[in-house]
Amino acid sequence: MTTILRLPGEPAELTLPALLLRNAEDHGDLPALSWRTEDGWTTLTWGEVRREVAGLAAGYAGLGVGRGDHVLMMMGNRPEHWLSDLALTHLGAVPVTVYSTSAAEQVAHIARHSRARLAVVGGLRELPRWETLLGDTSVPLDRLVVAEASEAGTHRTYDSLRGPRPTASAGSGPGTVAEAAAVGTAADAPRSEAFEKAWHESRPTDPLTVVYTSGTTGEPKGVSISHRKVVQNVLALDRLVELPTHVEHICYLPFAHIAERMLGIYLPVFRASHVHLCADPSEVAAVVRELHPAQFFGVPRVWEKLASAVRAALAGLPEERRAAVEAAMETARAHVTCRERGEEPSAALREAYARAKEQVLDPILALAGFDRLEWTASASAPMPQDVVRFWAGFGLAVMDAWGLTETIGVATANSPAAFRLGSVGRPLDGLEIRIAGDGEILVRGETVFDGYLRADGSLEDVRDADGWFATGDIGRLDEDGFLWITDRKKEMVVTSAGKNISPALVENTLKEHPLVGQAFVHGDGHPYLVALLVPDFEQAARLDPAALREAIAEAVDRANSRLSRPEQIKRYRVLDREWSPESGELTPSLKLRRRAIMERHADVIEEMYTP
Repeated sequence: MTTILRLPGEPAELTLPALLLRNAEDHGDLPALSWRTEDGWTTLTWGEVRREVAGLAAGYAGLGVGRGDHVLMMMGNRPEHWLSDLALTHLGAVPVTVYSTSAAEQVAHIARHSRARLAVVGGLRELPRWETLLGDTSVPLDRLVVAEASEAGTHRTYDSLRGPRPTASAGSGPGTVAEAAAVGTAADAPRSEAFEKAWHESRPTDPLTVVYTSGTTGEPKGVSISHRKVVQNVLALDRLVELPTHVEHICYLPFAHIAERMLGIYLPVFRASHVHLCADPSEVAAVVRELHPAQFFGVPRVWEKLASAVRAALAGLPEERRAAVEAAMETARAHVTCRERGEEPSAALREAYARAKEQVLDPILALAGFDRLEWTASASAPMPQDVVRFWAGFGLAVMDAWGLTETIGVATANSPAAFRLGSVGRPLDGLEIRIAGDGEILVRGETVFDGYLRADGSLEDVRDADGWFATGDIGRLDEDGFLWITDRKKEMVVTSAGKNISPALVENTLKEHPLVGQAFVHGDGHPYLVALLVPDFEQAARLDPAALREAIAEAVDRANSRLSRPEQIKRYRVLDREWSPESGELTPSLKLRRRAIMERHADVIEEMYTP
């Protein structure tokens, strides 16, 4: 179980560099960071990580980066990103990750707003969105560094701002992250002294990062997050669940999202745990099968796709075998339900569950790499109840959490000791939740951000006089203090009859059918609701077109039977392409971009309202 690690100071006074030093001193030989290469996994220990960070910090200092400077990064989940993030932090600089799916105008907005002069990018794929900024006089950006050594030459042609482009022989400075790390290697002692002096000057109230919101309702806003806020949040999260010491974490979500910043950088540094970088999110299932982790976090869409794959495999089993699995899953659900109610399972149920788990469920979970899981969690959007109950059938209670970038990630969470499936749990230590008269969730406490970054570098505090932050989410608190999310305030549908409807509730009800992979509901200002549906193509592949149409119609009828009359879908259309961040209909955290979907399918939506 979890071993309490030494804290190198009072919690309120800690910084990330102090924790990294603790790891190098106390756990220097333990694995810290792994990534896949052609020859397999490459791993750095915590001692090696700190030495790499020191070298990179010297390199970035050689590029002119200093305390308070914002540095933009678009590198994906690769070691250069993870190590550079910590190196910049040790200089007192502020790393700002930009989503790799960001459009050119979004990149320009962040570059302009953050006043960053340096950007570090992965390679040729990212360069077109950055190169044009070097000639834009409204953007301070004057240097690009490229992570890929093979593409360094491209960097050198853009090494200088407005003037002539220097050649490689001009000696204008490092062009790759590796070269940045090598700066000053001939003078290790002075470099080490400067490195140690720089991070010791950091204060807990200094900004650790700026995270730009994904812009689902407008232009991205910069959320300034301090060392102290992060440390307070990781302390609260660490108290929530017991995990094996130095537990592994599979890091595959974007570092531009607060969830992976917390789970993939800050919590591992706090816990001295082991991060496995997964550069391609589509390969996460394969990495899980290989590593058999003790913990796994996935946004709802990830859990949905994994459930769909398992369902498809179960459907192919012989009838007798499938019946045995279904019986075992019912036993597991009964066991989870007892835990959910806070009851002790009977001796008969405990015995039946242990037998079902050992003989039936664990062998199936082992095929997916989920047989060692002690903590499973989700956040970012409401989890469809059929997906939650599906995984409960394997004994996995997926612990839903809720929070915003503005709450430094998690604000409420379920835990193995107290959970309600479908809720997002109770507030973390140090936070308060209350519901406003219109249903909006308000939050106050230690880990609520200090304000949005203004273009001049100051912060705009949007909390009210009593310290409450209006989250924009709609929800309710039950009698046991569990929070239930209903919808986004700005996304509520108001029909022409004046009915307020939660589109997420209707969409999740539609997605409870295994053939409905994605759903979008529209009806604002109209007399009834319509829906765009994207099939789960793995499930749909087993059906011919006529059978698929019939099954989708059945899915809509089934959903409508459970919805009130104003919530029911009157018309729908089935699309032939899945939505994704790359195509622009989803955010990088796989939430619907409602405006983009409405604009791209305006003709189809309008046609459904045509008599």
